[in-house]
Amino acid sequence: MARYDLVIVGMGSGGMIGAEFAATIGLRVAVVERTRVGGDCLWTGCVPSKALLASAKAAHTMRHADHYGLPAVEPEIDTSLVWKRIRAIQQEIAETDDNPERFKTEGVEIIMGTARVTGPNTVQVTPKDGGDDIELEARIILLCTGSRPATPPIEGLRDAGYLTSENMFEIERAPRSIVMIGGGPIAIEMAQGFTRLGIRTTVLQKGPGILPRDEPSLVEVLTRKLIDEGVDLRLNVNTDRVTLSEGRKIVHGTENGEPSRWEAEELLVAVGRRPNIEGLGLEEVGVKVGKRGIEVDERMRTAVPSIYASGDVAGRYLFTHSAGYEAVRAIRDAFFPGKGKVTDFVPWCTFTDPELAHAGLTIAEAETQHGADVEVYRLDLAHNDRARADNAAEGAVVVVTAKGKVVGAHILAPYAGEMIHELGLAITQGLRLNEVSSVIHVYPTYSTSTGQLAGEAAFEGAKKFKWLVRKEK
Repeated sequence: MARYDLVIVGMGSGGMIGAEFAATIGLRVAVVERTRVGGDCLWTGCVPSKALLASAKAAHTMRHADHYGLPAVEPEIDTSLVWKRIRAIQQEIAETDDNPERFKTEGVEIIMGTARVTGPNTVQVTPKDGGDDIELEARIILLCTGSRPATPPIEGLRDAGYLTSENMFEIERAPRSIVMIGGGPIAIEMAQGFTRLGIRTTVLQKGPGILPRDEPSLVEVLTRKLIDEGVDLRLNVNTDRVTLSEGRKIVHGTENGEPSRWEAEELLVAVGRRPNIEGLGLEEVGVKVGKRGIEVDERMRTAVPSIYASGDVAGRYLFTHSAGYEAVRAIRDAFFPGKGKVTDFVPWCTFTDPELAHAGLTIAEAETQHGADVEVYRLDLAHNDRARADNAAEGAVVVVTAKGKVVGAHILAPYAGEMIHELGLAITQGLRLNEVSSVIHVYPTYSTSTGQLAGEAAFEGAKKFKWLVRKEK
């Protein structure tokens, strides 16, 4: 039996970062991966979707070049070339940063196969290329097996066939028309991207609005932009069944209680994710599994103290950046003195154009928690000179404070995902908004708006002390 300090199951976002950190601090670490290094982020999520969005934005800019004083050009789009570019980017990453050989040179042993936890300190691996099972013993086991798209119980859906984020980038070219079921980040990003690539796109959202976890006032602005660009957005939809007719897929259901149907060449289902826990043998060894995934405490420990879980399979926040953070925190807790604790503060961003970034509490959440102590600062990008120059004045920066301290930040802007970190740091450090103004913000940038809002707060504070101003006698 091979013995290690740490055995990680899964080499996606959490497993890769966790393995690299473990090797850095001198642990003997092995990672079991059943398919390919890189996980969802490289093969089915962040990387391919952002590559698609970049191509779509280029097409959109060509189509609207007259907004920049240039001749508008309708691009000739061959989506097979877009998909070819996506695969080339994936391959480049797979051969460099996510290359298994890179991890091996750092001291990480990679075992390709299917893992099953057989005890508090043991993992059994069935090798991918055949052969006898391998027994691994470890002081600590870290489960990073991720998640996969959920399939809603819609009659006829499986028979009709459909795309998810898991197989959407394996096709050779995009369909000519598509119906998307779901109104979360994946569906909304892809709806805008597909529409900009000339694909007729319909989005069916069960609730009254898209992106329900984000700041509603900014979602409203983004919604109008998506509709203006041609996304056929349908709200308050219940989907009952799917049928096939002459090679087209038809979704039957109701919209605002009225019977309706939507048809297209292809369907995309994006209604959430489910944890990859099957076959791991968790319940047999005492690891508890709940509705969202493996149950963990604030240290990322399962009910078995020597077994930890991180990332999507633990069901906290289903983001690449959260998975890596949780994996490192789990390893620190397991191997360093003292006790670790993961934070519930996780910013995120939906990579539409403009991007929608979120950190901390929404206005409604802040008012629920803090009542009358809440103040909201908002600056529309119409007042941002860089946004005017870029012809990108839709959107705003919204900062929520409670008792003067920043508790929430929401940005709808180009590069909002880059801008949110400054305000995220202000939240984690318990800063007042006027303290952010002590940083001189480069002009002209989108972050100038953050500086302007912080300046407003500073000016308000200065008013209280205007009686101290030295005046000429």
